[in-house]
Amino acid sequence: MRIVIAEDLLLLRDGMVRLLTDTGHTVVAAVDTAPALLAAVTEHRPDLSIVDVRLPPGFRDEGLRAALTLRATDPDTKVLIVSQYVERAYAVELLADGRGGVGYLLKDRVTALDDFLDAVQRVANGGTALDPEVVRQLFTRNSRNHGIDGLTAREGEVLGLMAQGLSNAAICAALVLAPVSVEKHITNIFAKLDLPPAEDANRRVRAVLAYLNH
Repeated sequence: MRIVIAEDLLLLRDGMVRLLTDTGHTVVAAVDTAPALLAAVTEHRPDLSIVDVRLPPGFRDEGLRAALTLRATDPDTKVLIVSQYVERAYAVELLADGRGGVGYLLKDRVTALDDFLDAVQRVANGGTALDPEVVRQLFTRNSRNHGIDGLTAREGEVLGLMAQGLSNAAICAALVLAPVSVEKHITNIFAKLDLPPAEDANRRVRAVLAYLNH
């Protein structure tokens, strides 16, 4: 896999380069500013870009805005955001087109190497990967005032795990449910969120987006 990294912290940037290189990937560029990220993606057309939220010079949201620019220019661009903070509006906006190929991890998760590498692969393959803490904060914030009354408590749990990017098999393991039960819950979720038959991966992303926007 060919990867571009945009991270201003030298130690973290070099650590990701070494980790990804050691696990068989090719880092075609490792940069520390948003303009350099845009230039690197334009030049190299990577399979995935790993982007910090806050980059020089402002250290606010330069990385996220650059990622959104890349997605607007080419919706098939795969982006994995890494941050110390949960930026709700941006997380929803990244998911808004329902195409997948996006992820949002907290930087603490980068130290959990297996989780990080799994997220890298999932996003590059067109799936989603949201940190469990990101999902918790997004869902909790929404449920205070809105919630989706039609979903049962179990369906809400299943949807939360779907948001993290877990497969049906992984959801079975996490909730100790039989495959047929998980499939039934997911079918019910699609029906209650009025998501007509379509490619399953796309419907999963749209189900998560519907929950976050509700």
